[in-house]
Amino acid sequence: MSATPRSGCSPSTRRPARRHRGSTRGRPAVFVDRDGTVNREVHYLSRVEDLRLLPGVPEAMRRLGGAGFALVIVTNQSGVARGLMTLATVDTIHHELARRLARRGVRLDGIYLCPHHPTEGAPPLRRSCRCRKPRPGLVRSAARDLALDLRRSYCVGDGAVDLELAAAIGARGVLVLTGHGRRTRRSLDPRVPVAHVAANFRAAAKWIIHDAERSPRHRRR
Repeated sequence: MSATPRSGCSPSTRRPARRHRGSTRGRPAVFVDRDGTVNREVHYLSRVEDLRLLPGVPEAMRRLGGAGFALVIVTNQSGVARGLMTLATVDTIHHELARRLARRGVRLDGIYLCPHHPTEGAPPLRRSCRCRKPRPGLVRSAARDLALDLRRSYCVGDGAVDLELAAAIGARGVLVLTGHGRRTRRSLDPRVPVAHVAANFRAAAKWIIHDAERSPRHRRR
């Protein structure tokens, strides 16, 4: 079963929240950037044919799911606002991404996207929104939809916005050196917290599982 893509501007794509019983608090999540973290970096990915998963990603996601984490992709897709692709095209790419992961045993809990840009394109997509990373709108929507505990969660990505998002929600930020990650590491503002730097998503997942096992905030009361 694949995840249904969810957009900041298309509430019709939402499904009812899946509540997890037997716990007095929500599940932790790993909020994952898309381009350059899960799949090969492509300048404004607009064709399913150009979608390429990075090595080790499905296996790493299976490990995280097995460790009890919800898996949520959170991505800025300003190419929609810029007129380079339609929201329907992005949704098609996301359905294909979820399908490929499902074939490898990965069940995504959600894919949340922001199609806006503050200065490019035309209204209503040209606007300053609450869902464009590093603002936490999409993550807070996911937390409500999926009953997630943000303070026990992690954000993984190759951009500064992913680390800033983690700081905004009280999660731990992990920088991967795939995609734009090496450039991000060189130019990152030293005031932005970084919990860990990993060579790729597989290494990030391994560190997250180890960190969660030894962290007091992950121990159930």
